Amino acid sequence: MLLIVLGDGVVANVLLTKSKGQNSGWIVITTGWALAVFIAVAAVARVSGAHLNPAVSVALAVVGAFPWSAVPGYILAQLLGAFAGAVLVWLTYLPHWKQTPDGELKRAVFCTTPAIRSAPANFLCEVIGTFVLIFGVLTMKSAFEKTLTGSVIPIDLGALSALPVALLVWAIGLSLGGPTGYAINPARDAGPRLAHALLPIPGKATSDWSYAWIPVLAPIVGALLAASLYLTLGKF
Repeated sequence: MLLIVLGDGVVANVLLTKSKGQNSGWIVITTGWALAVFIAVAAVARVSGAHLNPAVSVALAVVGAFPWSAVPGYILAQLLGAFAGAVLVWLTYLPHWKQTPDGELKRAVFCTTPAIRSAPANFLCEVIGTFVLIFGVLTMKSAFEKTLTGSVIPIDLGALSALPVALLVWAIGLSLGGPTGYAINPARDAGPRLAHALLPIPGKATSDWSYAWIPVLAPIVGALLAASLYLTLGKF
């Protein structure tokens, strides 16, 4: 929920008409998402291991750092949290939906859409982005000098231990996010997309369900590839 409140929130701030941050640009969006990851990871790491992303949960299960039996429950919680966060963003910007004439911009607050629609290219982009995220997370042992555990980053240096993951997400957004908007997280896209479909947003476009499978399936593929490479290299 925290991830989406701050992540989709910064998108709303940049895109919606008469927002104070309107047209402030891609750097603001990528920075806001990185900070959203930092806050969310720091907030819940000690409780849940900071799994904000089904792709992360699956990858950690593949490498033996997380029980498969817990994966379904985590994914459900991630989806519910993402949906709740999207509802809070909708409430926060309530007067701005009517003021924004472009229905596609309203949808973009909630979920991703490709800059150039090409299913194979869009799928590949999301696979690569998620591969970088997961492989980066799995190999960040040097950031905390502990054996890989079920936590994404064990919080043993206070909140600063969440910083490497936040910087990784920021880098992915800046470098690889242009083609698809870098979902790299099935829950991040699916939960808010469902919220967009259900909420009474004036003048909204369709929720683009024909594209929705890509930001759900491609991150899982990227996560499996990253985990497989990590295992092949001997959990270095």
